[in-house]
Amino acid sequence: MASEVREATKPVPLEDDLSRPFREAALEGGLLIQRCRSCGSHQFYPRRHCVTCFARDPQWVEASGAARLHTFSVVRRTADRAFADDVPYVFAVVELAEGPRMTVNVVDTPLDELRCDMPMRIVFSRQADDLVLPNAAAAGPS
Repeated sequence: MASEVREATKPVPLEDDLSRPFREAALEGGLLIQRCRSCGSHQFYPRRHCVTCFARDPQWVEASGAARLHTFSVVRRTADRAFADDVPYVFAVVELAEGPRMTVNVVDTPLDELRCDMPMRIVFSRQADDLVLPNAAAAGPS
């Protein structure tokens, strides 16, 4: 019996040559961000140049997965039917320990416990056989 292929049921980020290393690492549970070889600055989302010094030599490095909740919104209604069964959900911006910010959904964390600057950790959710996306969950006291 052949295994069933699981495909995404919601809109997904587009993959291109620039984002492929990030997506491939996520499939294995790793979080990659870029670091400039010239000035050492970290950045996310991927770009072909450093946003700090404009050097054209960013490299992929493993991030720790530690983060802090920068800001968030509880989504209680959505016009997109693909997300209707998910409400309420938390859309957030977290600041990674390495500095860059990224947008994520907050999971496995009670809504009434959410506070800006609370410690978070990046966790992954499988959306399809070939797609894993980062989310954030409370990390506990720091």
